[in-house]
Amino acid sequence: MSATQRFCTRESLAQGDPLAGSAAHAERNLLLSWPRPKWQRSLRRASDMGDEVSTRLEAIADAGRRVNLIHRRDQPSARHCLYLMPENRRFEVTRDELSAFLAALERNEPLAHWEASPPDAALLLCCTHGKKDKCCAKFGYATYKALDAAVAERALPFEVWESTHLGGCRLAASAVVFPALRKYGRIGDEDVLPLLESEMADRPYLPCYRGDSRLSPVQQCAQVAALEWLASRSIHADVSVAQPSNEQESSQGWIAIDWRSASDTGRLAVRCEPRMIQRYDTCADLAAGPPAASQVWVATQVQAIEMAALHS
Repeated sequence: MSATQRFCTRESLAQGDPLAGSAAHAERNLLLSWPRPKWQRSLRRASDMGDEVSTRLEAIADAGRRVNLIHRRDQPSARHCLYLMPENRRFEVTRDELSAFLAALERNEPLAHWEASPPDAALLLCCTHGKKDKCCAKFGYATYKALDAAVAERALPFEVWESTHLGGCRLAASAVVFPALRKYGRIGDEDVLPLLESEMADRPYLPCYRGDSRLSPVQQCAQVAALEWLASRSIHADVSVAQPSNEQESSQGWIAIDWRSASDTGRLAVRCEPRMIQRYDTCADLAAGPPAASQVWVATQVQAIEMAALHS
């Protein structure tokens, strides 16, 4: 089979590459609407983007705020919608004023001149960045259309946007929900409505959930395993890592997770073990040679424990 007929998404699934632990994402984000046909391979560059705007976006990214381009057909090409997350602020900026807006953002100056009403619904971004990886075109765009159609047909409280690269091309279709900053992967048609319903209940949709982006990969692995353990017992709970990630914790493999539901609380101990797998991270790697070795985390045990029992 030729490389052009292969997809890193299918290769990743065949290798048992887990979703949990793959949710790395910056907490501070700038989302900038820009017509998808103009996107380039970089997640923050477009072919008709002026040099001054490009330079300012690079400076904003270098200062620690992730920049993604987003697209909806109903957004005018010469008028840009911008979001700051986690601040949950929205702005409307003309192409002529975009450089001035970005300069003010860089300098931490007031942005009230451009500010619009904040989003009244969660933002759901689905990666359709085909110039970055063909999986995001093939699987991502189909999922975007399905999500957008479901939201429109049922008048659900989401703004659905196409997005440039969200990380983990091999996990397409990939999506992220703001401001909750929950990341998802391998979203299929059968997942669309259940994912939306879970997010409306402010709960992660576990079959596609990659973890909390604020946690380390091993902590994400433990978090997802704890949520699955609780869900299997019909317990819907908020969970939190009860201790920081450090070398001792990782070497022992046990992570404590506190949980709280509407009627109860508890603590779980989750054992996570490192595994080495051979995988292709992108479709471009398929033609470059053999797959590369990568470490992933796998949860092997979940136990309910007393608060003082973890280190006994």
